[in-house]
Amino acid sequence: MIGQLRGTLAGKRPNQVLVDVGGVGYFVHVPLSTFAALGELHTEVTLLIHTHVREDALSLYGFLSAREKHLFELLLSASGVGPALALKILSGMSVEELVPAIRGGDLGRLTRIPGVGRKTAERMVVELKDKLEGVAAEADRPMAASPAGTVADVVSALVNLGYDGRTAESAVSEAKREAGTVNFEKLLRASLQALTQPKSRAALSAV
Repeated sequence: MIGQLRGTLAGKRPNQVLVDVGGVGYFVHVPLSTFAALGELHTEVTLLIHTHVREDALSLYGFLSAREKHLFELLLSASGVGPALALKILSGMSVEELVPAIRGGDLGRLTRIPGVGRKTAERMVVELKDKLEGVAAEADRPMAASPAGTVADVVSALVNLGYDGRTAESAVSEAKREAGTVNFEKLLRASLQALTQPKSRAALSAV
């Protein structure tokens, strides 16, 4: 089982990176928080890896922090949550927001994440509430600025999360006007906030 990869960042796009380790390229699925914190192409990266094995496939999921990897694995222990959905959950909400949402039983916030229905949210609360006692909160690390094409990256990230392309573009445009920034993480957070606020979602749908 692969537990860690250290190598050269050979390719990156929202939710997936290519890491060159001694001439061998590994495709690794990553949450948007990890994508945003990665440096430029051809720089060295170290990712903590969760190896998911099925009969027909072996998939790698990478994280920059042990805390995020731990939460990903806790999400997998909830009924009905597979690795793809767990990655969407971590991409749609930061650890600092997700942990209190689950522990507080905030179904409204949880069900705003694409792919998370009410039943799944209820199971997450019931099955993970006590397990999250050990997930300590820590300050957000500064995120590295994303290269040119930030708007396109954020739109792509939102589409990968399950949002409609047109809705995603409208949300990013609105967020960019209000936030006035081209930093990937800030623009992504502002766009997600616009999408998860009921009034904003109604307005975006009408665009």
